[in-house]
Amino acid sequence: MSRARSHLRAALFLEVVSTRGATTRTAARRELSARPAPLKPGMEYQDAVRTLNTLQSNACYLKQRKSQKGDSQTKLEAMELYLARSGLQVEDLDRLNIIHITGTKGKGSTCAFTERILRSYGLKTGFFSSPHLVQVRERIRINGQPISRELFTKHFWRLYRRLEETKDSKSCVSMPAYFCFLTLMAFHVFLQEQVDLAVVEVGIGGAYDCTNIIRKPVVCGVSSLGIDHTSLLGDTVEKIAWQKGGIFKHGVPAFTVPQPDGPLAVLKERAEQISCPLYLCPQLEALEEGGPPLTLGLEGEHQRFNAALALQLARCWLQQKVHRGIGELTASRPSLLQPLPLAPVFQPTSHMRQGLRDTEWLGRSQMLRHGHLTWYLDGAHTSSSMQACVRWFRQALHRGERRGSAPEVRVLLFNSIGDRDPTALLKLLQPCQFDYAVFCPNLTEVSPTGNADQQNFTVTRHQMLLRCLEHQQHWRRLDEEHASPDLWSAPSPEPGGPASLRRPPCPPHTHSSGSLVFSCISYALQWITQGRDPVFQPPSPPQGLLAHPVAGSGASVLREAAAVHVLVTGSLHLVGGVLKLLEPSLSQ
Repeated sequence: MSRARSHLRAALFLEVVSTRGATTRTAARRELSARPAPLKPGMEYQDAVRTLNTLQSNACYLKQRKSQKGDSQTKLEAMELYLARSGLQVEDLDRLNIIHITGTKGKGSTCAFTERILRSYGLKTGFFSSPHLVQVRERIRINGQPISRELFTKHFWRLYRRLEETKDSKSCVSMPAYFCFLTLMAFHVFLQEQVDLAVVEVGIGGAYDCTNIIRKPVVCGVSSLGIDHTSLLGDTVEKIAWQKGGIFKHGVPAFTVPQPDGPLAVLKERAEQISCPLYLCPQLEALEEGGPPLTLGLEGEHQRFNAALALQLARCWLQQKVHRGIGELTASRPSLLQPLPLAPVFQPTSHMRQGLRDTEWLGRSQMLRHGHLTWYLDGAHTSSSMQACVRWFRQALHRGERRGSAPEVRVLLFNSIGDRDPTALLKLLQPCQFDYAVFCPNLTEVSPTGNADQQNFTVTRHQMLLRCLEHQQHWRRLDEEHASPDLWSAPSPEPGGPASLRRPPCPPHTHSSGSLVFSCISYALQWITQGRDPVFQPPSPPQGLLAHPVAGSGASVLREAAAVHVLVTGSLHLVGGVLKLLEPSLSQ
C-alpha cells in the first residue's frame, strides 16, 4: 500500500471517529506512561481490579519470561512456587475433584455444559474460565454465578498481600502474571468455599499452561482442535494437539470428540506414553436413540459436539465420585476405522437432560432482540469457529425471515486481535451479504477511566486503531474481488473437520457493503442503533460522528429499516464490550 493511500485512509478514518482522545504515537506514549501504579491495598473492588491489571504489564516479569523462552517447564515450576508462597501445596488441589478441559474451539461451552449438568445433581460447583466478558469476577464462579464483588475483593487482597510478604528479595518477579494470579485465586476460592468439584478450563495450550499444576484431576477432556495461538503452540494442528494432550495424567480417564486423523494420532500417542485411558465420544445422536431428542441451551449445530463431550465427562465424574453403581466404562476395540476405543453409549438421565437444557454461556451463539434491532453475538476467532458462527447466523436469519417489502439491514461489527489471520475470518463472513461492515477496537469507551474490568495494557490504543484500519482494508479488497461461488464447498481449513459445518454452494457474491471504523464500541453502537435500541440509550453522539459520506447516508438507511440484524464477532473481548452496553445488569 502506497504512502499516499495510507494517508488518505487515515484522513477518512479521522472524519468518522471523532478524535477526542488523540490516536497519534505521542498520545500512545502518554497513554503508556499514564498506566496506574500499584495501589495500596484497600477494600474496594475497583481498586483490586486496577491492581490486578498492573500484572498485565509487569515489565520485569516480561523481561524474565523472554529470557526463559523455550524453557516452558520452568514456567510450571514457577507456578508451583507461587502456589507454595500463597499457602497451598499441589496436593491440596486434589481435594477439588477437578475436571480439566482443553481444546481450540468449544472448550468454554463444554465446561459450561459439564458444570450445569453436575449442578443439576445438587452438587456445589466451582468453575474457572477465561476470558471474561464484562467483569473479571466472571472467571471464578460458584454454582454457575460469578463470585460477588465482596468475595473477589477479599480473596484478591489476601492473596496479593501473601505473595508480597513472601517474595524473595533476590528475585526479579514478586507477582505472577495476570492469568496465573487468577488461577491461584480460583484455587483458593474453591477450597475456601468447599465446592464438591471444580471445572477448570485451560488458558492456552495445555502442557505448559499454568492450570496444569493440577496433578490428579478426576477426568480430562479435549474439545475440537484447530489452528490458534500459533506463536505459542505451533503452526500445525499436530503440534497444537501435542500441547493439548499435555493435560493427560497417568490412569486418569480422558475423552475427546472426533478430530482430524493427524491430531487424533498425536493425542493417542500422548495418552499411551503415560498410560492415560483415552476415549472417543460417540455422536450425540447415539445417546438420543431410544429416547426423546436432547434440547441444548446453546444454539448452533457445533454445540452438539460440545454437549456429547460434556455428557461423557459428567458421567465419568459421577461414576467415580458419586454414583458408583451406574456401570463401568465399556470400550470397544480400536479398528482401522476407529483408532480409539469408543466411550460408552448410555441414556442421559433426567438431571443430565435438565443440565443441557438450562446451560447458559454468554457471547456464544447468543441472540438479543431489542425492538427493531436483533443482535447476534458470537466470539468466534478461528476459521473453524467462524464457519460455525456463519452457519448459525444464516440459519437464524432464515428462521426469522419476514415477508414484506420493507427493507432489512445487515451489519457486521468485527475486530480481531493477537496472531489470528483477519483476512481468512473476513472472507468467511462475505457470504452473509452485509450492508455495512463496522470495525472498532475492543474499547467500550474512548476513555477507559472507571472501567477497570476491561482495561488492556498489553497494547496501545494507537496499535488497536491501526489494526482496525487494516481490517477495513482487507474487507474492501474482498468486496472488490467478490467471494468465490464455491467458498463453502471447498475443503475445510482444517482437514477432517466436522462435515456438518460446511455450507452447500452459495450463489456468487455480488453484494457490496460500506465500511466504517470507529474509535470505540460505544461510538460504533451509536451509529448502528440510531437511537432505536430501547436498552442502549447513550448521550448525544460526538460531533463529527456522521461526517463521513458512508456514515451519513447509512444513518438514514438504518433509521428507516424495518429490521436491523447485527452480527458481532471476531473477538470475545469485543463481544464482552458490546454486552456491557446492551445488558447493563451484567455490570452490577
